[in-house]
Amino acid sequence: MKKRIKPEEKDCEHLLAGLFIRHCFNVYFWLPKKNIMSVTWYECKVKYRKTHETGEQKVTTDTYLLDAVSYTEAEARITEEMKAYTSEDFRIVNLKVANFSEVQPFENSDRWFKSKVSLTALDEESGKEKKTNMYMLVQANDVKEAFENTTKAMEDTMGDYSIPAITESPILDVFPYFSGEEEPLEKTEVTETAETIEVPETAETAELEN
Repeated sequence: MKKRIKPEEKDCEHLLAGLFIRHCFNVYFWLPKKNIMSVTWYECKVKYRKTHETGEQKVTTDTYLLDAVSYTEAEARITEEMKAYTSEDFRIVNLKVANFSEVQPFENSDRWFKSKVSLTALDEESGKEKKTNMYMLVQANDVKEAFENTTKAMEDTMGDYSIPAITESPILDVFPYFSGEEEPLEKTEVTETAETIEVPETAETAELEN
């Protein structure tokens, strides 16, 4: 026999369900509602001989961004990318976890900008507004366009936010790893005190210093 639920029990169930939904909304309302793959982004600095438009070769250090599951994979990935990019010897001089929550590419843009986004959420315990900062890497041609593109990237976000700062990034290019099923744009959360690896110089690549 099917158990009959008393009216007051139904009211209690509805109340609990409502409180749960409200709690989830208050915790996650500011997150962009997108089907995005979670990854960890690594910032890599590479020193190599670069041929400029004048035909002159100069030793330069460029910064790249790629996603990987570990420092070891990040080093392997940037090595493969650089082998495809240049036939010259190169050296990875720095490798660290980047603090980007999202990477947003845009067509017809050739520069990268770091956007600071301040998210506002309600703290249920204190009843006060709480601000959380996140950083996005946005492709654009200038600061004004970077602001517009950041706004576009945040258009599906529920809740209040502001964009207090935008600066041009030294990142020259981004190498996302595509699995063929997801959109590889969002990364897992990292702290700003993430470990940085200084890659030691080897005899094989020491000549780049000359």
